[in-house]
Amino acid sequence: MAIGMSLTWGMLRVINLAHFGLILLSAYLTYELATRLGLDPLVTTVVTVPVMFVIGGAIQWGYQRFAVSELSSLLVSFGLLIIGIQLISNTWSADFRRMASDVNPYATGALTIGPLVFPMPTLIASVAAGALVVLIHFVLARTYTGRALRAFAEDPAIASAFGIDHRRLGILLAGAAGATAAVAGTLFAIGGSLTPSTAFEWFGVVFAVVILGGIGNVLGTLLAGALVGGIAGVMTIAWSSVAAPVVVYSLVVLALLFRPNGLLPRRGGHGGHG
Repeated sequence: MAIGMSLTWGMLRVINLAHFGLILLSAYLTYELATRLGLDPLVTTVVTVPVMFVIGGAIQWGYQRFAVSELSSLLVSFGLLIIGIQLISNTWSADFRRMASDVNPYATGALTIGPLVFPMPTLIASVAAGALVVLIHFVLARTYTGRALRAFAEDPAIASAFGIDHRRLGILLAGAAGATAAVAGTLFAIGGSLTPSTAFEWFGVVFAVVILGGIGNVLGTLLAGALVGGIAGVMTIAWSSVAAPVVVYSLVVLALLFRPNGLLPRRGGHGGHG
């Protein structure tokens, strides 16, 4: 969930809350395709990834077309999120939705290694997150498109002077962020229950991961995601589920005070180099 948010914020200077709407829509589409058509939930990404890529790119085109600033993008995207949630609610209602076990073989599966039991949805999500991070890091570090994006994020004026088409690249990056939202939505639908208001529950933890990992830093996002998940899990077991968010958000406050660029150096943003 955090990868796409981190990339668009760090490289495009867009705080795109509509990203949560794309995740939610992807989750509902996964539910619909698996339930109605009997598709394997993971196979639904063949549909959701291209759809979210197009929607993500279209939203970024709108931001560019109307020259939406970083702060304004927060307000505009929140409005888009509210509209999206309402449309989803009108289509699927506000009732809980969860894929039945006969169409979702992953919900009850688990991998057991000695005394440790890894629920299949969590295991699949972990592997997918690691694979996405490696792929995106490779693209940003080794391809012309990735280097052009990083150059523009560091110094837009100089990058434009060298002929980098930042508008086209911005739409492409936003589309890729939308594709990651599709994957995140599918993975959430495999292991969780859906309601339109679920999107609001993601705000805190996703922003915590983005800030701790360093805005625009893909590898930092993976590290921060593992850290936040691990701390929340340990605190839930050792103390209580109510205490877990308090500890996580305390870490965010401390990070903002002592390491404002994140656990790893910030990349692609305008507040630091890495």
